[in-house]
Amino acid sequence: MQYGITVPAIGPLSHPRTLVEMAVEAEAAGWDGFFLWDHVLFGPAPAGDPWIALAAIAVSTDRIRLGPMVTALPRRRPWKLARETVTLDHLSGGRLILGVGIGAGPWDWDYLGEESDIRRRGEMLDEGLEILTKAWSGEPFSHSGKHYKVMGDLRDGSAVFLPPPVQVPRIPIWVGGTWPNLRPFRRAARWDGVIPVKAGMELGGMIAPEDLKEIADYTREHRPAGDDRFFDVVASGRTSGVDPEKDAKTISARQEVGATWWLETIDPLSFGWRWEGDWPVEDMRARVRCGPPRV
Repeated sequence: MQYGITVPAIGPLSHPRTLVEMAVEAEAAGWDGFFLWDHVLFGPAPAGDPWIALAAIAVSTDRIRLGPMVTALPRRRPWKLARETVTLDHLSGGRLILGVGIGAGPWDWDYLGEESDIRRRGEMLDEGLEILTKAWSGEPFSHSGKHYKVMGDLRDGSAVFLPPPVQVPRIPIWVGGTWPNLRPFRRAARWDGVIPVKAGMELGGMIAPEDLKEIADYTREHRPAGDDRFFDVVASGRTSGVDPEKDAKTISARQEVGATWWLETIDPLSFGWRWEGDWPVEDMRARVRCGPPRV
């Protein structure tokens, strides 16, 4: 089991210096990952750009894994994301994990004139991942699909994206999905990990161990034949940081059913506050400094 935290780059946490300081504290406290939400809009709250913050985090830390959890690929140009991810992978020395999904809520979609149809966003996600991984390969390729087109000035009209990532065979991809909608989990099975939430679950809530087992079993059953690569199952939620025995039970119950990562949700709701008003930033940072809830 590995342990990370997820942080919204929103409100008082939208300032990149604050996020860098939290990431440095997280690494010192023994966390294995530091991940940022990726939103353009989030109601009336201030929002920071997670990719610029992640770049600053990459050069301020040495060990901790990092990335967006998750970025909605259908509102991004796959070739631009290819450049950003490879650059960040090099900057961090190969520590990037890319979390992707189709996105939710109207903020980044309807309000900005982006694609609002969920099924079409699913198509765009699949096609975007195909382009992204071809670009990461460092080999010439071209693409002409339903939503995207890639051409180049090589003799055969193909393009080549160099350099490739540091990580081999490529940057790990975790796919988000809402259970019991099965399509996202069949998609996740083709990649490197799954980040599940359950329909109706409150923000920062925890999936019950029996649900997580069902998700892990279903996803692994749909892995491509012959694909024996390691596959991550990510559980998330809140632990106390002050009751090691209780926290260990929370984690071990999920580890026993297949979880390989625990992501601690660090947001104002975790501390009894609402999105409006002052955030308990110091309490949130104190939870980070307490370190992970080890089994």
